[in-house]
Amino acid sequence: MEARATYDDVNLLIRLYDLRREERLRAARNWFVSSCKPHSVADLEALCPPGSEQNAHFRQVVSYWEMAASFITAGVLNQELFFQSGHELLMVWERLRGLVAEYREKHKNPVLLKNLETVGKAYAQWMNRQSPEMYPAFAARARGEQG
Repeated sequence: MEARATYDDVNLLIRLYDLRREERLRAARNWFVSSCKPHSVADLEALCPPGSEQNAHFRQVVSYWEMAASFITAGVLNQELFFQSGHELLMVWERLRGLVAEYREKHKNPVLLKNLETVGKAYAQWMNRQSPEMYPAFAARARGEQG
């Protein structure tokens, strides 16, 4: 059984939420949710060319969720508590999971987005334990495959 959440976990979760409300990150998140649905690194490069506002948005969103995931993988944020409200991390992982291997190879970095991957996979398992239909439905919506 996982350790109980602490007040420190709650405070860190609230701080992560406050950071999400920052104006530039909010704009980047809005763009990511509405427009970032690449199926390959080539799609991603066309969508987010270097130096573009879209590239800045992509990097901001992905690095934010990679950072949040690192808190969980390092054991400083209670995973169970995070999973109860952190669906956006899983949406970001779903949008990237089909191209992450190619992305790592292109950048010659086998651990690129490793925290996001680790937490995304654990989150999917957590959802499946809640209900076998929950994760597949969420993943399809996240990838834009159903409304």
